[in-house]
This record gives sequence, C-alpha cells and structure tokens, in this order.
Amino acid sequence: MIRMMVAAFALLFATPAICEAVDVKYRGIVDLRPFACTETPRSSFIQRVCYDKLQSYMLINLRGTYYHYCELPPEVFSAFLAAPSMGIFYNQRIKGTGSDGPFDCRTHRMPTY
Repeated sequence: MIRMMVAAFALLFATPAICEAVDVKYRGIVDLRPFACTETPRSSFIQRVCYDKLQSYMLINLRGTYYHYCELPPEVFSAFLAAPSMGIFYNQRIKGTGSDGPFDCRTHRMPTY
C-alpha cells in the first residue's frame, strides 16, 4: 500500500505541466496563459479568438492560422463577439487592407511576453 502511494506521488510530480502556446503568423510562438480564449462554433471562417484585455491584444484563428491585432479596445472585442456575423464584423472593422489596418501590429504597439 505504501509502495503504491509513493509511486503515485512520484508520478504526480514527474508529470510535466502542459501550457498551451500557438504559432502566430508574422510573430511566432505566443503563450496563451494571459489570454481568455473562446471557441467560435457559429462561424465557419473564425475558429477561435483569444484576447488579453490588459494588453488590448487579440489573436484570431482563421481556418487554422493564427493572426494578431494590437491595441484592440475591449469594447471592439466585445462587439466582435456579439456581432450577428463575426466574419462580416472582422472584415469591416478589424482586418486591414494589407498595408495597414485599424489594429495592425506593424503600426500599433505590440506587447512583449
């Protein structure tokens, strides 16, 4: 009995802690610990969004690829989640034109993690 308890205890502390991180296009690996992530089953285009309210930084999974948006206010993020069509809201209010956008990380402060 004691041998089983010691083995179980050793196994408990030998198991590595698993932390989720994602590969963000144009940035690299980002640890999701500071983010609140939401699956988006009502959208066929947007699979998941993760938001760090403290940094106003959003990660979005578009058909398997993560992209990032900087200095995105909490009000815009809330409106995005509540929009009748997340895809239309994203295309009209968040996504850039390719050279710039309202929350493009090339022209806005990008947090360091």
